[in-house]
Amino acid sequence: MTAVHTPAAAGSASADFRSAARSSVDVSAERVSTVVTAVLQGVHEVIRAHDVTYPEFQAAKQWLMDLGEGGEWPLFLDVFAEHVVEEVAARTQDGTKGSILGPYYLPDQKELPSVCTLPMRPDEQGTPLVFSGQVKDLARLPLAGAQLEIWHADSEGYYSGFAPDIPAGNLRGVVTTDSEGRFEITTVQPAPYQIPTDGPTGRLIGAAGWHPWRPAHLHLIVRAEGHRPITTQLYFAGGEHVDSDVAEAVKPELVLTPVDQCAVYDFVLEPA
Repeated sequence: MTAVHTPAAAGSASADFRSAARSSVDVSAERVSTVVTAVLQGVHEVIRAHDVTYPEFQAAKQWLMDLGEGGEWPLFLDVFAEHVVEEVAARTQDGTKGSILGPYYLPDQKELPSVCTLPMRPDEQGTPLVFSGQVKDLARLPLAGAQLEIWHADSEGYYSGFAPDIPAGNLRGVVTTDSEGRFEITTVQPAPYQIPTDGPTGRLIGAAGWHPWRPAHLHLIVRAEGHRPITTQLYFAGGEHVDSDVAEAVKPELVLTPVDQCAVYDFVLEPA
Protein backbone atom coordinates (compact mmCIF):
# COMPACT_ATOMS: atom_id res chain seq x y z
CA MET A 1 0.00 0.00 0.00
CA THR A 2 1.25 3.45 -0.87
CA ALA A 3 2.22 5.60 2.11
CA VAL A 4 -0.40 8.02 3.42
CA HIS A 5 -0.06 11.53 2.01
CA THR A 6 -2.57 14.28 2.57
CA PRO A 7 -1.97 17.38 0.43
CA ALA A 8 -3.30 20.35 2.40
CA ALA A 9 -5.42 21.59 -0.45
CA ALA A 10 -8.64 22.90 0.96
CA GLY A 11 -7.65 26.50 1.66
CA SER A 12 -5.87 27.09 -1.64
CA ALA A 13 -8.57 25.31 -3.59
CA SER A 14 -11.22 27.53 -2.04
CA ALA A 15 -9.28 30.70 -2.87
CA ASP A 16 -8.80 29.60 -6.48
CA PHE A 17 -12.44 28.64 -6.77
CA ARG A 18 -13.61 32.03 -5.51
CA SER A 19 -11.32 33.77 -7.99
CA ALA A 20 -12.57 31.69 -10.92
CA ALA A 21 -16.26 31.92 -9.98
CA ARG A 22 -16.58 35.68 -9.54
CA SER A 23 -18.29 36.02 -12.93
CA SER A 24 -21.29 33.79 -12.24
CA VAL A 25 -23.52 32.35 -14.95
CA ASP A 26 -26.85 33.95 -15.74
CA VAL A 27 -29.49 31.52 -14.48
CA SER A 28 -33.22 32.18 -14.63
CA ALA A 29 -35.39 32.10 -11.51
CA GLU A 30 -37.32 29.20 -13.04
CA ARG A 31 -34.14 27.17 -13.47
CA VAL A 32 -33.00 27.94 -9.92
CA SER A 33 -36.41 26.94 -8.55
CA THR A 34 -36.47 23.69 -10.53
CA VAL A 35 -33.01 22.50 -9.48
CA VAL A 36 -33.14 23.66 -5.85
CA THR A 37 -36.61 22.17 -5.38
CA ALA A 38 -35.38 18.83 -6.71
CA VAL A 39 -32.38 18.90 -4.36
CA LEU A 40 -34.57 19.69 -1.36
CA GLN A 41 -37.08 17.01 -2.30
CA GLY A 42 -34.21 14.52 -2.48
CA VAL A 43 -33.07 15.52 1.02
CA HIS A 44 -36.62 15.26 2.33
CA GLU A 45 -36.99 11.78 0.86
CA VAL A 46 -33.73 10.61 2.46
CA ILE A 47 -34.90 11.90 5.86
CA ARG A 48 -38.20 10.05 5.52
CA ALA A 49 -36.81 6.84 4.02
CA HIS A 50 -34.04 6.47 6.61
CA ASP A 51 -35.86 7.82 9.67
CA VAL A 52 -33.24 10.50 10.30
CA THR A 53 -33.36 11.55 13.95
CA TYR A 54 -32.98 15.02 15.45
CA PRO A 55 -29.49 14.25 16.82
CA GLU A 56 -28.43 13.02 13.36
CA PHE A 57 -29.96 16.13 11.77
CA GLN A 58 -28.12 18.41 14.21
CA ALA A 59 -24.85 16.56 13.57
CA ALA A 60 -25.36 17.02 9.82
CA LYS A 61 -25.95 20.76 10.29
CA GLN A 62 -22.75 21.06 12.32
CA TRP A 63 -20.81 19.13 9.67
CA LEU A 64 -22.12 21.42 6.91
CA MET A 65 -21.03 24.46 8.91
CA ASP A 66 -17.59 22.89 9.45
CA LEU A 67 -17.32 22.16 5.74
CA GLY A 68 -17.88 25.81 4.87
CA GLU A 69 -15.73 27.25 7.63
CA GLY A 70 -12.91 24.87 6.67
CA GLY A 71 -13.03 25.97 3.03
CA GLU A 72 -13.72 22.43 1.87
CA TRP A 73 -16.85 22.89 -0.23
CA PRO A 74 -14.79 22.83 -3.48
CA LEU A 75 -12.96 19.70 -2.30
CA PHE A 76 -16.14 17.90 -1.25
CA LEU A 77 -18.05 18.74 -4.44
CA ASP A 78 -15.08 17.94 -6.70
CA VAL A 79 -14.73 14.50 -5.11
CA PHE A 80 -18.37 13.49 -4.70
CA ALA A 81 -20.40 15.42 -7.28
CA GLU A 82 -18.29 16.68 -10.18
CA HIS A 83 -18.10 13.30 -11.92
CA VAL A 84 -21.88 13.38 -12.41
CA VAL A 85 -21.81 16.94 -13.80
CA GLU A 86 -19.11 15.78 -16.22
CA GLU A 87 -21.23 12.75 -17.13
CA VAL A 88 -24.11 15.06 -18.08
CA ALA A 89 -21.80 17.30 -20.13
CA ALA A 90 -20.47 14.24 -21.97
CA ARG A 91 -23.94 13.48 -23.37
CA THR A 92 -23.42 16.19 -25.98
CA GLN A 93 -19.69 15.66 -26.53
CA ASP A 94 -17.87 13.70 -29.21
CA GLY A 95 -14.19 12.84 -29.32
CA THR A 96 -11.99 12.14 -26.32
CA LYS A 97 -13.76 11.25 -23.09
CA GLY A 98 -13.70 13.89 -20.39
CA SER A 99 -13.18 13.60 -16.67
CA ILE A 100 -13.26 15.88 -13.65
CA LEU A 101 -11.09 18.97 -13.24
CA GLY A 102 -10.44 18.36 -9.56
CA PRO A 103 -9.30 20.87 -6.91
CA TYR A 104 -5.60 21.11 -7.86
CA TYR A 105 -5.77 23.12 -11.08
CA LEU A 106 -3.71 26.33 -11.23
CA PRO A 107 -3.80 28.60 -14.32
CA ASP A 108 -0.99 30.55 -16.03
CA GLN A 109 1.68 27.87 -16.07
CA LYS A 110 4.90 27.83 -18.09
CA GLU A 111 4.49 27.53 -21.87
CA LEU A 112 6.50 24.68 -23.40
CA PRO A 113 7.31 23.39 -26.93
CA SER A 114 5.95 20.16 -28.38
CA VAL A 115 8.98 18.16 -27.20
CA CYS A 116 9.70 19.16 -23.63
CA THR A 117 10.35 18.24 -20.03
CA LEU A 118 7.92 19.47 -17.41
CA PRO A 119 9.42 21.86 -14.85
CA MET A 120 10.76 19.80 -11.98
CA ARG A 121 13.24 19.90 -9.14
CA PRO A 122 16.86 18.96 -9.96
CA ASP A 123 16.52 15.92 -7.68
CA GLU A 124 12.92 15.08 -8.62
CA GLN A 125 12.17 11.60 -7.37
CA GLY A 126 10.12 9.02 -9.24
CA THR A 127 10.10 6.72 -12.23
CA PRO A 128 10.69 8.60 -15.52
CA LEU A 129 7.71 8.76 -17.84
CA VAL A 130 7.56 9.89 -21.46
CA PHE A 131 4.03 10.80 -22.44
CA SER A 132 3.44 11.34 -26.17
CA GLY A 133 0.68 11.43 -28.73
CA GLN A 134 -1.23 13.56 -31.19
CA VAL A 135 -4.16 15.98 -31.10
CA LYS A 136 -6.66 15.49 -33.95
CA ASP A 137 -10.10 16.60 -35.05
CA LEU A 138 -13.09 14.31 -35.58
CA ALA A 139 -11.90 13.58 -39.13
CA ARG A 140 -8.60 12.42 -37.56
CA LEU A 141 -6.70 15.33 -39.12
CA PRO A 142 -3.88 16.74 -36.98
CA LEU A 143 -4.41 19.98 -35.07
CA ALA A 144 -1.21 21.99 -35.25
CA GLY A 145 -0.67 24.46 -32.44
CA ALA A 146 -3.11 22.78 -30.07
CA GLN A 147 -2.36 23.27 -26.38
CA LEU A 148 -2.18 20.61 -23.70
CA GLU A 149 -2.33 22.02 -20.21
CA ILE A 150 -0.90 19.27 -18.02
CA TRP A 151 -0.38 18.91 -14.27
CA HIS A 152 0.00 16.03 -11.87
CA ALA A 153 1.16 14.94 -8.43
CA ASP A 154 4.76 14.03 -7.71
CA SER A 155 6.02 10.58 -6.74
CA GLU A 156 4.73 11.07 -3.19
CA GLY A 157 1.27 12.30 -4.14
CA TYR A 158 1.81 16.03 -3.62
CA TYR A 159 0.90 18.88 -6.00
CA SER A 160 2.87 22.09 -6.44
CA GLY A 161 0.92 25.06 -5.18
CA PHE A 162 -0.68 22.89 -2.49
CA ALA A 163 2.37 21.66 -0.57
CA PRO A 164 4.76 24.19 0.96
CA ASP A 165 8.02 22.43 0.09
CA ILE A 166 7.39 22.10 -3.68
CA PRO A 167 8.43 24.95 -6.03
CA ALA A 168 5.67 26.84 -7.82
CA GLY A 169 4.90 25.34 -11.23
CA ASN A 170 6.54 22.00 -10.48
CA LEU A 171 5.20 19.26 -12.79
CA ARG A 172 2.89 21.74 -14.53
CA GLY A 173 3.01 23.25 -18.01
CA VAL A 174 1.19 24.26 -21.19
CA VAL A 175 2.52 22.30 -24.17
CA THR A 176 1.93 23.41 -27.78
CA THR A 177 1.76 20.70 -30.43
CA ASP A 178 3.93 20.75 -33.57
CA SER A 179 2.78 21.07 -37.19
CA GLU A 180 1.46 17.48 -37.06
CA GLY A 181 -0.37 17.96 -33.78
CA ARG A 182 2.22 15.85 -31.96
CA PHE A 183 3.71 16.21 -28.50
CA GLU A 184 6.26 14.40 -26.35
CA ILE A 185 6.42 15.26 -22.65
CA THR A 186 9.06 13.94 -20.28
CA THR A 187 7.99 13.84 -16.65
CA VAL A 188 7.81 11.36 -13.75
CA GLN A 189 5.17 8.84 -12.83
CA PRO A 190 2.71 10.37 -10.35
CA ALA A 191 1.66 8.51 -7.22
CA PRO A 192 -1.80 7.71 -5.93
CA TYR A 193 -2.84 10.05 -3.17
CA GLN A 194 -5.53 10.35 -0.59
CA ILE A 195 -7.68 13.42 -0.49
CA PRO A 196 -7.21 15.55 2.66
CA THR A 197 -8.56 13.68 5.65
CA ASP A 198 -7.80 16.16 8.43
CA GLY A 199 -10.99 18.20 7.87
CA PRO A 200 -14.75 17.64 7.64
CA THR A 201 -14.53 15.81 4.30
CA GLY A 202 -12.14 13.33 5.85
CA ARG A 203 -14.33 12.96 8.94
CA LEU A 204 -17.28 12.03 6.73
CA ILE A 205 -15.21 9.48 4.82
CA GLY A 206 -14.02 7.91 8.08
CA ALA A 207 -17.49 7.88 9.62
CA ALA A 208 -18.86 6.12 6.53
CA GLY A 209 -16.03 3.58 6.44
CA TRP A 210 -14.96 4.61 2.92
CA HIS A 211 -11.39 4.86 1.67
CA PRO A 212 -10.05 8.30 0.63
CA TRP A 213 -7.72 7.31 -2.22
CA ARG A 214 -7.46 8.48 -5.81
CA PRO A 215 -5.43 6.46 -8.33
CA ALA A 216 -2.36 7.97 -9.96
CA HIS A 217 -3.31 10.18 -12.90
CA LEU A 218 -2.34 12.95 -15.29
CA HIS A 219 -4.62 15.98 -15.50
CA LEU A 220 -5.11 17.59 -18.90
CA ILE A 221 -7.04 20.38 -20.54
CA VAL A 222 -6.66 20.13 -24.32
CA ARG A 223 -7.55 23.13 -26.48
CA ALA A 224 -7.38 24.06 -30.18
CA GLU A 225 -8.75 27.08 -31.98
CA GLY A 226 -12.27 26.48 -33.29
CA HIS A 227 -12.72 23.33 -31.22
CA ARG A 228 -14.42 22.45 -27.96
CA PRO A 229 -11.82 22.06 -25.19
CA ILE A 230 -11.70 18.84 -23.23
CA THR A 231 -10.86 18.46 -19.55
CA THR A 232 -9.77 14.95 -18.69
CA GLN A 233 -7.58 12.66 -16.61
CA LEU A 234 -5.45 9.71 -17.70
CA TYR A 235 -4.85 6.77 -15.38
CA PHE A 236 -2.44 3.82 -15.38
CA ALA A 237 -3.41 0.20 -15.97
CA GLY A 238 -2.86 -2.00 -12.93
CA GLY A 239 -2.42 0.96 -10.61
CA GLU A 240 -3.72 1.04 -7.05
CA HIS A 241 -7.31 2.26 -6.68
CA VAL A 242 -8.01 2.37 -10.44
CA ASP A 243 -11.02 0.15 -9.72
CA SER A 244 -12.08 2.00 -6.55
CA ASP A 245 -11.46 5.72 -7.12
CA VAL A 246 -13.07 7.73 -4.32
CA ALA A 247 -14.04 10.37 -6.90
CA GLU A 248 -15.55 7.76 -9.29
CA ALA A 249 -13.84 9.48 -12.22
CA VAL A 250 -12.02 6.59 -13.93
CA LYS A 251 -13.26 5.55 -17.38
CA PRO A 252 -11.87 2.57 -19.33
CA GLU A 253 -11.08 4.81 -22.31
CA LEU A 254 -8.80 6.93 -20.12
CA VAL A 255 -6.47 4.20 -18.84
CA LEU A 256 -2.90 4.21 -20.15
CA THR A 257 -0.72 1.12 -20.51
CA PRO A 258 2.90 2.33 -20.42
CA VAL A 259 5.58 0.23 -22.10
CA ASP A 260 9.19 0.74 -21.02
CA GLN A 261 8.20 3.94 -19.17
CA CYS A 262 6.52 5.36 -22.28
CA ALA A 263 2.79 6.06 -22.62
CA VAL A 264 0.99 7.10 -25.80
CA TYR A 265 -2.43 8.73 -26.07
CA ASP A 266 -4.15 10.63 -28.88
CA PHE A 267 -6.74 13.30 -28.21
CA VAL A 268 -9.71 13.98 -30.52
CA LEU A 269 -11.48 17.35 -30.34
CA GLU A 270 -14.86 18.23 -31.81
CA PRO A 271 -15.75 21.56 -33.45
CA ALA A 272 -16.86 24.31 -31.11
